[in-house]
Amino acid sequence: MGFPTILSVVTDADLAEGQIAQAAALAEGFDAHLDVLCFGVDRTQTGYYYAGSNAMVLQESLSRATADAEALEAQARALLDRTSCRWGIDHGVAQLADIGRHVAMRARFSDLVAMPKPYGQDRGVELEPVIEGALFEGQAPVLVMPSAGTVTSRPRRVVVGWNESMEAMRAVRAAMPLLIEAEAVHIVVIDPPRHGPDRSDPGGLMAQYLARHGVKAEIDVLSKTLPRVSDVILRQVADLDADMVVMGAYGHSRLREAILGGATRNMLEQAEFPVFMAH
Repeated sequence: MGFPTILSVVTDADLAEGQIAQAAALAEGFDAHLDVLCFGVDRTQTGYYYAGSNAMVLQESLSRATADAEALEAQARALLDRTSCRWGIDHGVAQLADIGRHVAMRARFSDLVAMPKPYGQDRGVELEPVIEGALFEGQAPVLVMPSAGTVTSRPRRVVVGWNESMEAMRAVRAAMPLLIEAEAVHIVVIDPPRHGPDRSDPGGLMAQYLARHGVKAEIDVLSKTLPRVSDVILRQVADLDADMVVMGAYGHSRLREAILGGATRNMLEQAEFPVFMAH
């Protein structure tokens, strides 16, 4: 049991070395095949130029994006040659507004998509639609890797953010190969509903489900003593010295999270550890 095919989409030369090293280490741990897709991003917005300039501007931008894609592929190929995992590589060009669709076509045929954090200093705007394309249209789980360090296929301690949602359930099922290998899995339930089906035993059914898969699980019921749910999870991760978080992604709409924030966006902005997500 594992992730036979892992996909990583490279769009930034400055992030490529760390991204490929982490994704390759993950592929080696699972004896998986790593597919690397190098994208040159065409950031033009058709219709925003004066009359007669569109063709010239579009051609120049397309040529630049093609050159970027070819340079990324050459860089990635040199990095992959130094790894011991099985890998394949391809490159392409996509407009910023359409990159999610292109990623989704590859993500559908992958068991896991491994990507760097989409938010933070020197992070390109294309990383967010790449991750969303894999999650939504591609229906693939995504492992968001930290800015530094190595991602392991055998995490020692994992925190599962459990809120009884469909997204969280999908994340747990998809992350099962990682959870089985963990020494301990903490099911974190924050302010469980008083009238929910699990009101007498919050997280009990999930603990039973995981135990039947051989997962060493325990339940942590916490109060929301901090302003955001993500803050409570982050504090629990620090207290437990956990290696990874498993959680559902975008329980609210993407537009709402972009404007008002949400657990997914806040977690991806702050986390310095791997975050495994599914929608």
